[in-house]
Amino acid sequence: MPPEKANYFLKILSEKINWKQEEITVFGKTHLVPRETAWYGISSSTYVYSGIKHTPEPWIPELLDIKKVIEHFLPNTCFNSVLLNLYRNGNDKVGWHADDEISLGNQPIIASVSLGATRRFDLKHTSDPTQKLQLKLTSGSLLVMGGTLQENWLHQIPTQKKVLAPRINLTFRKII
Repeated sequence: MPPEKANYFLKILSEKINWKQEEITVFGKTHLVPRETAWYGISSSTYVYSGIKHTPEPWIPELLDIKKVIEHFLPNTCFNSVLLNLYRNGNDKVGWHADDEISLGNQPIIASVSLGATRRFDLKHTSDPTQKLQLKLTSGSLLVMGGTLQENWLHQIPTQKKVLAPRINLTFRKII
């Protein structure tokens, strides 16, 4: 995505999205999720992960514009929802996980768009810890995850204390 378009979407989505900071319970302790999130899509695309139920907000034109461009590059793919993550600075993160919920189906395709600050994206193989990969996701970049990636790999956005600017990540999905 050209820089001026990425900056436009970063500004608009920062203002228009109904951001929430959810709570998550891990090992019996409740914590605030270390980022803000939002869930948009068709009304039937309710999504549950980490014990948090997300009921979709209706699509807004800007999300549909981005979705249309992605689907142009991924023929025969039609997304019905998007999870948005707002990383306010380098202290916000998401830990190791796979997007392997049953509602995503077998071998889901997830299209991830980054807007704003460059952040590191880590991957590690689930059965061979020597297999690792780090990518720098720049503003306007598109990362497509498909095939057996969610079955065989974990991914994370780690803390990066030197990152001071915000980043919005949109992960387009199809809820079955």
